[in-house]
Amino acid sequence: MKSKICDMFGVEFPLFAFSHCRDVIAAVSAAGGFGVLGAVGHSPETLDVELSWIDEHCDGKPYGVDLLVPMSLDSKESALTPEEIEDKIPPEHKQYVLHLLAQHGIDTDGLYREPQRNGLGDNYREKGAGGVIDAAFEHENVKLIVNALGPPPSFMMERAREKGVKVGALAGAREHAIKHAEAGVDMIIVSGTEAGGHCGEVSTMVLVPEVLQEMDDYPDIAVVAAGGIVTGRQMAAAMAMGAQGVWTGSVWLTTAEAETAPAVKEKFLNASSRQTVRSRSRTGKYTRQLRSPWTDAWTAAEAPDPLPMPLQALVSEPALGRVASLAESGHPGAKALTTYFVGQGVGLMNSPTSAKQVVYDFMEDFGAAVERLGTIMDD
Repeated sequence: MKSKICDMFGVEFPLFAFSHCRDVIAAVSAAGGFGVLGAVGHSPETLDVELSWIDEHCDGKPYGVDLLVPMSLDSKESALTPEEIEDKIPPEHKQYVLHLLAQHGIDTDGLYREPQRNGLGDNYREKGAGGVIDAAFEHENVKLIVNALGPPPSFMMERAREKGVKVGALAGAREHAIKHAEAGVDMIIVSGTEAGGHCGEVSTMVLVPEVLQEMDDYPDIAVVAAGGIVTGRQMAAAMAMGAQGVWTGSVWLTTAEAETAPAVKEKFLNASSRQTVRSRSRTGKYTRQLRSPWTDAWTAAEAPDPLPMPLQALVSEPALGRVASLAESGHPGAKALTTYFVGQGVGLMNSPTSAKQVVYDFMEDFGAAVERLGTIMDD
C-alpha cells in the first residue's frame, strides 16, 4: 500500500493492533500489520521475557511497545508508601464496594486487608520507566514506542532517537495533538470517544479531520485514526479522510489468542454498540467499558464520587479482580458484575476468530470498500 506508515515501518498494511497479549502482537505483525504490546505494569525483566517470545514468533517483522509515562515526573520521584497511599482513600468508597459485592452474593472477606500498590508503580517515574524503555530497545524488532499519557517526556524522546526508534502518542483532542507535534513525535494516534479504555468526548469522524487540519504545519508527522474501528471499511473511511493508517484495540479482545477472560469474551460477543459506557468507576478517569451493574452502581444517587487517578483503581481493582475470578467459576452475581474496557465497535465483534484472520478480514473489507469508492467516480 502507498502509505506514510508503510514506508515508515516497512509493513504491508497500516493496521496497528494494541494488545496486552504477546500472542496477538506476534500474529498481527507476522500477518503484515503492526502489533503494539501494552507494557503498563511490566518490569524490565518481565518485559524482556515477553518481547523475547514475540521476537521468536513474529517472523522478523516490526512491532512496538506502549507505555503510560507522565510528561512531568519530578514531583513523582518521592513516591508514597503503600500505607500512605491507602490513607488517602476515604473509607466510604471501600464500604460502597463491599456493599455492592455483598448484594451480588460475593464474599468480601479480606478484600482490602493489605494495602494495594498503584498498578503503574515505578513506571510513573523516570527511573522505572527508563528501565522499561531500555529493556524494550534491546530488541531490534521494536521500531515504535508510544506514550498513552500525554506528550512523551524528553528522556523518552532522547533514548528513542539514539536507538532510531519512532515515537508515537495518543491524542483525544485537537489541543493534545498540537502538544504532541510540538514535542517532536513521529506519529499521532487520534482516538475518538468510541474507543475502549481512556477516551475523550469527540467522535472519531470529527476528531480525525480536526487534527489533520492542524498537522498541515507538521508534514512529517504521520496521523493514524482510532476509536471504534473494527472493520476494513472503517479503516478505508479513516484513510479517505486523510489518516495514514488505523490503531485498533477492542477487536483483538475476542480473538482466540487474546487473554480476555472467557466470561467477559462471551459478554463482548453478545453485546451491542449501545452496551458500552464512559465511566470513572474503574480508574478515576473516564474510560469506555462494557456496561454492567458495576458501572450502573457508580451513577446511583447514593454513590460516592469516584476518586482521582490512581486512587480509584486501588478501590476498584481488588473488587473487580475477585469478581472476574468468581465469574469464571460460574458465580451468577459475579458474571453479572464483571466488565472490561471495550469500545463501541463491540457491536460488530460477533464471532470468535484468530488474530491472523482479523488482519486478513481487514484487508479484504478494506479492498472492497476502496473498490466501491472507485465505482462512485466512474462515468
